[in-house]
Amino acid sequence: MAEELVSFSPSVAPLAPVSTEQVFSDLQWKTLLSLADTVIPSVRGPRARKSRSTKVVPQAKLDVALETLKAGIPGPDASTLATQYLEENLTSIPEVRQALQRLFTEYVHQEGRNGLSMVLTALNTRAGSLLLTGSMTPIQDQPFYVREQIFQSWADSRLPPVRAFYRGLVGMFKKMWVTFSPTLYPTVGVPHVPVFGTPKDGFQYEFLQFPPGQKPEMIETDVIIIGSGCGGSVAAKNLAEAGKRVIVVEKGYSFSPRQFPMRPNEGFNNLFDSAGAVTNDEGSMGVLYGSTWGGGGTVNWSASLQTQGYVRREWANRGLPFFTSLEFQNSLDRVCERMGVSAEFTNHNKANRMILEGARKLGYSAKAVPQNTGGETHYCGHCTLGCHSGGKKGPVETFLVDAANAGATFIEGFNVERVLFSKKKAGKVASGVLGTWVSRDAHFGVSGVGAVKRKVIIRAKKVVVSGGSLHSPLLLLRSGIKNANIGRNLHLHPVAIATAVFDETLRPWEGACLTAVVNEFEDSDGQGHGAKIEGVSMLPAAILPIYTWRDGLDYKLQAAKLSRSAGFITLVRDRDPGRVYPDSNDGRPRIDYSVSSFDRQHMIDALIASAKISYISGAKEIHTSYRDMPPFIRPADDSPNGPDGVNSPAITAWIDELRRKAPKTSDKVMWASAHQMGSCRMGTNPRYSVVDPQGQVWGTKGLYVVDASIFPSASGVNPMITNMGIADYISRNIAKTMDLATAVARL
Repeated sequence: MAEELVSFSPSVAPLAPVSTEQVFSDLQWKTLLSLADTVIPSVRGPRARKSRSTKVVPQAKLDVALETLKAGIPGPDASTLATQYLEENLTSIPEVRQALQRLFTEYVHQEGRNGLSMVLTALNTRAGSLLLTGSMTPIQDQPFYVREQIFQSWADSRLPPVRAFYRGLVGMFKKMWVTFSPTLYPTVGVPHVPVFGTPKDGFQYEFLQFPPGQKPEMIETDVIIIGSGCGGSVAAKNLAEAGKRVIVVEKGYSFSPRQFPMRPNEGFNNLFDSAGAVTNDEGSMGVLYGSTWGGGGTVNWSASLQTQGYVRREWANRGLPFFTSLEFQNSLDRVCERMGVSAEFTNHNKANRMILEGARKLGYSAKAVPQNTGGETHYCGHCTLGCHSGGKKGPVETFLVDAANAGATFIEGFNVERVLFSKKKAGKVASGVLGTWVSRDAHFGVSGVGAVKRKVIIRAKKVVVSGGSLHSPLLLLRSGIKNANIGRNLHLHPVAIATAVFDETLRPWEGACLTAVVNEFEDSDGQGHGAKIEGVSMLPAAILPIYTWRDGLDYKLQAAKLSRSAGFITLVRDRDPGRVYPDSNDGRPRIDYSVSSFDRQHMIDALIASAKISYISGAKEIHTSYRDMPPFIRPADDSPNGPDGVNSPAITAWIDELRRKAPKTSDKVMWASAHQMGSCRMGTNPRYSVVDPQGQVWGTKGLYVVDASIFPSASGVNPMITNMGIADYISRNIAKTMDLATAVARL
């Protein structure tokens, strides 16, 4: 065996060079870039030189916009910065064209590229242009105001592919601008470096390295764990501390806390799967999940809620009594104790305090959310791009450290292709994995330039799959597991967003992201389905891409109010699941999921409650990620201290309108999901589930799934603690099973 352990702490995280593959023709690119400048245009007055990238507005309107912006920008350069902010169009930013090329070549699946190419081609034919725009003139040759009107009309097109085209482009261009704009952060006042917290070095991990070679490298171990996230890290700790030889492989890479928080471009590319560009098939939901050392536990928001009683009873009633047992509670408590979970030291920021106080005024049930911060205050809102202080005690700060100290071996940059089996009298027995390892580059970065690629076979007595709810089922399918339930029963906790704008500055990106929850509406149907209202990360890269786009000026002015805004997520415990399946071209996860009418109603209830909390707290504006619903604008004479409270005619009329306009289809809302569950669900019968009550895959021996994919249904709370509690139970039982097998073999 020619491998070695290498420890390093890279200072930079460079990205791989952009592919030179020509995704679109020159004419298609011209059309695409003209649409980019329609979504994020240069906004100027009538005296400006008119171009196809310029949104011309009346001078009075421009003057009001400039004065509004200048009032919120500190320092002597406010006027210059406000002007630059409005005049900036998307394609004037140097990095954008390269980033679009990377997006299409690396992260958009072939079907999506083909669909986009088809529409771009149609827009440059007379018949297609007439059908899609009402004119035979190519859209990029139309005056800006005509192009904007055409683009806006696609949101409600009778043709589903055109609506999907509109949603995809709007989401893509908003994210590009938020990621690369040189004027956004200084205009809003958001620092790239957190004001609070001191950077720490963190634990010095060592990772196995392999020399170049044509033949697969061979390794032997007791247990191979695929994935270093919340489930895999707990399993690694328990099995290593039980004396087993453990190897943990992770397809992402490790970064030092001193590299955190990353800037948006580097953060999304290095910390999230597919650079955070994953959506469901209908294009209405952005699906975020970690792909780095520590998995989702590296990029989540510290919320550490235990599984609630009604969910535990529901799962127990499915033939899984473990979930109402003291043993499960002990596992939950054990993982919480290791991470120092507590609400005692929480220092709420202004937005989370407003949630709690607003709920109190309305008589809603609400509480502080326990944090995994080691029993200390952790006042940082940047953790979705990595925690620089080490104050968030996720897997990298706790369970993986314990596993390392107990002798576990780690490999980063390792993509598992399939599980290997041997045929024995006991049936199909997992015997290891085959995968491809990709080293860091010559500078210890992850650019891929000069990296070593090597096939590796790891032989093991037990295989633990902890790749998450989108990748674990696909690995089982690639490995030849036959079970119709694999990939089905996918729950996503669909989230819609509400934002409230106030007169005073809140600086909502400061302080922990999510420290308050309103649980008044969590069991609306009496069957455990409803929605929670929680705080949200207010970093521009996390929140602004979900803001509703109506036109370029409106979107820029909305974004500029971020410092005076508070955000809410309406986290729905979805009753009606979807599925994940492999893309037919390259095998990547595809998500077939639409939020059902039943689940959309719970979202509406939570949006209304969020609006009431905002209103009673003095909000001047209330916006939602439901495009068809205009924002609430508080009348000048409507006092937040008026005797009517939320019975005020203004907010009552807006709420009535929201109920009337409740979305008739899922694709009317810009959804988000950070919680994926259930696609390899646990059960008592292979006809209805993928793994048995011990987490072992039906029809196999020695193959386990230990992540949120085995949840019997949606957890209804941020799933980290539930995931870790189940992993604690399963991994301890695996260790006992191995000990028993060893004892029997010695007889």
